[in-house]
Amino acid sequence: MTQPTPDPLDDLQGRAEEVAGLLKQLANTRRLLILCRLASGKATVSELCVVAGLSQSAISQHLAKMRSDGLVRGEKDGLQIHYSIVDPRCHELLKHLRSSFCDPIDSAAPVEDRNGDTK
Repeated sequence: MTQPTPDPLDDLQGRAEEVAGLLKQLANTRRLLILCRLASGKATVSELCVVAGLSQSAISQHLAKMRSDGLVRGEKDGLQIHYSIVDPRCHELLKHLRSSFCDPIDSAAPVEDRNGDTK
């Protein structure tokens, strides 16, 4: 008896909610700023306040949501807690976003205008 061939769409449908949850976290402007900062290394709530322009309580609420979704964790160091990204998929997405949106454009590279003409 032959086993049925697994349908790749079944796997995608099963993971769609998980992917949507991760993208939902990244879709919030303030959380994206927090995660971009954490992609560079550990940070305290005070450091994240500066980056995101939010109060400590607002940052803490965002961090709590990201902790509950398994994106970040906090490590206590004396009186402070240093937060970091623990989800490798989040790191990869942030790396791609940074290269697509944040890295300086090579000024020597040709640029196309709206009509597709190279300048």
